[in-house]
Amino acid sequence: MKIELAHLPEEGKHYEGEIPAEIFDLKESDILDAGPLRYSLFVQRFGNELLLTGSLEATFELTCMRSLEPFHQTIRIPSAAVSIEIEHEGVIDPAEALREEILLELPTIPRCEDGDDPREYEIDPKYLAVDKPASDGVNTAPAPEKPNPWAALDALDSPD
Repeated sequence: MKIELAHLPEEGKHYEGEIPAEIFDLKESDILDAGPLRYSLFVQRFGNELLLTGSLEATFELTCMRSLEPFHQTIRIPSAAVSIEIEHEGVIDPAEALREEILLELPTIPRCEDGDDPREYEIDPKYLAVDKPASDGVNTAPAPEKPNPWAALDALDSPD
Protein backbone atom coordinates (compact mmCIF):
# COMPACT_ATOMS: atom_id res chain seq x y z
CA MET A 1 0.00 0.00 0.00
CA LYS A 2 1.52 3.27 -1.11
CA ILE A 3 -0.10 6.66 -0.56
CA GLU A 4 0.97 9.42 -2.94
CA LEU A 5 0.40 12.62 -1.02
CA ALA A 6 0.28 14.68 -4.23
CA HIS A 7 -2.69 12.59 -5.49
CA LEU A 8 -4.52 12.33 -2.16
CA PRO A 9 -7.73 14.41 -2.41
CA GLU A 10 -8.34 16.92 0.39
CA GLU A 11 -11.54 15.08 1.37
CA GLY A 12 -9.58 11.81 1.61
CA LYS A 13 -9.59 8.51 -0.27
CA HIS A 14 -10.54 4.89 0.39
CA TYR A 15 -7.89 2.17 0.01
CA GLU A 16 -8.55 -1.56 0.04
CA GLY A 17 -6.23 -4.51 -0.52
CA GLU A 18 -3.70 -6.91 0.95
CA ILE A 19 -0.12 -6.71 2.12
CA PRO A 20 1.85 -9.99 1.81
CA ALA A 21 2.34 -11.99 5.02
CA GLU A 22 6.11 -11.43 4.89
CA ILE A 23 5.43 -8.00 6.42
CA PHE A 24 5.03 -9.68 9.83
CA ASP A 25 8.61 -11.06 9.82
CA LEU A 26 7.90 -13.75 12.44
CA LYS A 27 10.75 -16.13 11.54
CA GLU A 28 12.11 -16.58 15.08
CA SER A 29 8.76 -16.82 16.86
CA ASP A 30 6.23 -19.40 17.99
CA ILE A 31 3.70 -17.46 15.94
CA LEU A 32 3.43 -18.07 12.20
CA ASP A 33 1.71 -15.85 9.68
CA ALA A 34 -1.03 -17.76 7.87
CA GLY A 35 -2.18 -15.14 5.41
CA PRO A 36 -1.82 -11.57 4.26
CA LEU A 37 -2.75 -8.43 6.13
CA ARG A 38 -6.07 -7.30 4.63
CA TYR A 39 -7.14 -3.68 4.94
CA SER A 40 -10.04 -1.42 4.10
CA LEU A 41 -9.03 2.10 5.10
CA PHE A 42 -10.09 5.68 4.59
CA VAL A 43 -7.04 7.94 4.39
CA GLN A 44 -7.15 11.66 5.03
CA ARG A 45 -4.47 14.29 5.58
CA PHE A 46 -4.59 16.77 8.44
CA GLY A 47 -1.61 19.13 8.20
CA ASN A 48 1.50 17.06 8.94
CA GLU A 49 -0.52 14.00 9.92
CA LEU A 50 -2.02 11.20 7.89
CA LEU A 51 -5.02 9.52 9.50
CA LEU A 52 -6.02 6.01 8.42
CA THR A 53 -9.34 4.69 9.73
CA GLY A 54 -11.10 1.44 8.88
CA SER A 55 -10.60 -2.28 9.31
CA LEU A 56 -7.55 -4.55 9.48
CA GLU A 57 -7.42 -8.34 9.48
CA ALA A 58 -4.75 -11.06 9.44
CA THR A 59 -4.65 -14.79 10.24
CA PHE A 60 -1.93 -16.45 12.33
CA GLU A 61 -1.03 -19.95 13.41
CA LEU A 62 -0.61 -20.01 17.17
CA THR A 63 0.14 -22.75 19.70
CA CYS A 64 -2.43 -23.35 22.41
CA MET A 65 -0.88 -22.82 25.84
CA ARG A 66 -3.02 -25.58 27.33
CA SER A 67 -2.95 -28.37 24.77
CA LEU A 68 0.24 -27.35 22.89
CA GLU A 69 -1.69 -27.93 19.65
CA PRO A 70 -1.44 -25.49 16.72
CA PHE A 71 -4.56 -23.56 15.70
CA HIS A 72 -5.49 -20.63 13.45
CA GLN A 73 -6.80 -17.34 14.80
CA THR A 74 -7.79 -14.33 12.74
CA ILE A 75 -7.03 -10.99 14.35
CA ARG A 76 -9.67 -8.45 13.36
CA ILE A 77 -9.62 -4.75 14.12
CA PRO A 78 -12.96 -3.44 12.80
CA SER A 79 -12.36 0.19 13.79
CA ALA A 80 -8.65 0.82 13.52
CA ALA A 81 -7.31 4.36 13.69
CA VAL A 82 -3.67 4.85 12.75
CA SER A 83 -1.94 8.22 12.73
CA ILE A 84 1.28 8.70 10.77
CA GLU A 85 3.39 11.82 10.98
CA ILE A 86 4.31 13.15 7.53
CA GLU A 87 8.04 13.79 7.55
CA HIS A 88 8.42 14.46 3.83
CA GLU A 89 6.23 14.99 0.78
CA GLY A 90 6.00 12.23 -1.77
CA VAL A 91 4.97 8.63 -1.18
CA ILE A 92 4.06 7.26 2.26
CA ASP A 93 4.08 3.52 3.00
CA PRO A 94 1.96 2.84 6.11
CA ALA A 95 2.64 -0.93 6.07
CA GLU A 96 4.86 -0.88 9.18
CA ALA A 97 2.26 1.05 11.21
CA LEU A 98 -0.49 -1.36 10.10
CA ARG A 99 1.73 -4.33 10.97
CA GLU A 100 2.23 -2.98 14.48
CA GLU A 101 -1.51 -2.49 14.99
CA ILE A 102 -2.16 -6.16 14.19
CA LEU A 103 0.77 -7.55 16.21
CA LEU A 104 -0.33 -5.61 19.29
CA GLU A 105 -3.65 -7.48 19.19
CA LEU A 106 -2.09 -10.96 19.26
CA PRO A 107 -3.03 -12.85 22.43
CA THR A 108 -0.33 -13.21 25.06
CA ILE A 109 -1.79 -16.55 26.17
CA PRO A 110 -3.20 -18.22 23.02
CA ARG A 111 -5.94 -20.77 23.64
CA CYS A 112 -7.48 -23.03 21.02
CA GLU A 113 -11.03 -22.23 22.22
CA ASP A 114 -10.44 -18.65 20.96
CA GLY A 115 -9.36 -19.79 17.49
CA ASP A 116 -11.23 -19.63 14.19
CA ASP A 117 -12.42 -23.23 14.77
CA PRO A 118 -12.87 -23.24 18.55
CA ARG A 119 -11.85 -26.49 20.20
CA GLU A 120 -12.68 -27.33 23.76
CA TYR A 121 -9.80 -28.49 25.85
CA GLU A 122 -10.36 -30.01 29.24
CA ILE A 123 -7.54 -30.41 31.68
CA ASP A 124 -7.41 -33.82 33.31
CA PRO A 125 -8.71 -33.27 36.87
CA LYS A 126 -5.88 -35.30 38.34
CA TYR A 127 -3.59 -32.38 37.46
CA LEU A 128 -5.84 -29.83 39.14
CA ALA A 129 -6.52 -31.40 42.52
CA VAL A 130 -4.62 -30.03 45.48
CA ASP A 131 -5.15 -33.06 47.71
CA LYS A 132 -4.97 -35.75 45.08
CA PRO A 133 -4.75 -39.42 45.92
CA ALA A 134 -1.35 -41.10 45.63
CA SER A 135 -2.82 -43.69 43.25
CA ASP A 136 -3.41 -41.20 40.40
CA GLY A 137 -0.04 -42.01 38.82
CA VAL A 138 1.15 -38.40 38.69
CA ASN A 139 4.59 -37.95 40.16
CA THR A 140 4.99 -34.72 42.03
CA ALA A 141 8.33 -33.23 42.92
CA PRO A 142 9.04 -33.02 46.64
CA ALA A 143 8.66 -29.57 48.14
CA PRO A 144 12.03 -27.83 48.40
CA GLU A 145 13.36 -27.60 51.90
CA LYS A 146 13.39 -24.00 53.06
CA PRO A 147 15.48 -22.59 55.87
CA ASN A 148 13.53 -22.21 59.09
CA PRO A 149 13.64 -18.53 60.09
CA TRP A 150 12.85 -19.50 63.68
CA ALA A 151 15.67 -22.05 64.04
CA ALA A 152 17.99 -19.59 65.79
CA LEU A 153 15.34 -18.67 68.33
CA ASP A 154 14.35 -22.30 68.85
CA ALA A 155 17.96 -23.08 69.73
CA LEU A 156 17.89 -20.65 72.63
CA ASP A 157 16.73 -22.02 75.95
CA SER A 158 13.80 -20.12 77.30
CA PRO A 159 14.30 -18.86 80.90
CA ASP A 160 11.76 -20.27 83.36
